[in-house]
Amino acid sequence: MPCRPIVLSGPSGGGKSTILTRAMKEYPKSFAFSVSHTTRQPRAGEEHGKHYYFTEREKMQEMVKNGEFLEHATFSGNIYGTSKRTVQEIENSGKICVLDIELQGVRNIKNSHLDARYILIRAPSIKLLEERLRARGTETEETLKNRLKHAEEDLVEIERDPTLFDKVIVNDDLERAYKEFVDLLREDLEKTSK
Repeated sequence: MPCRPIVLSGPSGGGKSTILTRAMKEYPKSFAFSVSHTTRQPRAGEEHGKHYYFTEREKMQEMVKNGEFLEHATFSGNIYGTSKRTVQEIENSGKICVLDIELQGVRNIKNSHLDARYILIRAPSIKLLEERLRARGTETEETLKNRLKHAEEDLVEIERDPTLFDKVIVNDDLERAYKEFVDLLREDLEKTSK
């Protein structure tokens, strides 16, 4: 029985990457990250095939037309998509497939054939989220405003549809949030780390 993929979502600054990175270190044989396709340009240090499959817009539109994506969305003028083939290859490898996806994509995947666990990791408040994002020092005032607006819209949507996620982890304490995440996947982690 293959491991169920996990669809991870949550605003930037909520702790999603921190929790996932730690889990991947602690269980190195258990996880495989589903690398998304995007039409956006690589940022400094990003590698094709590791962070994203950087794809020409025309090629990506053709892939969308051919139904090659589980989900795709346009965000800040760029197309992002989760390839069916990538997810299938990870499932065949026996690892837990991790999909890190925006809320719009979560809805699309819910309408697909994928039997996944849907997990939201979020900060306890927008105010704390803003503090975390400012502390990173990677945001301009404009990108910060956009991220916070996006996070507020997501929270409204999640309150409107509480069935969207199987589990909502409020990251007010990193140790507790991490334990909650690992406990949720315990059965698959035991299966994959043997």
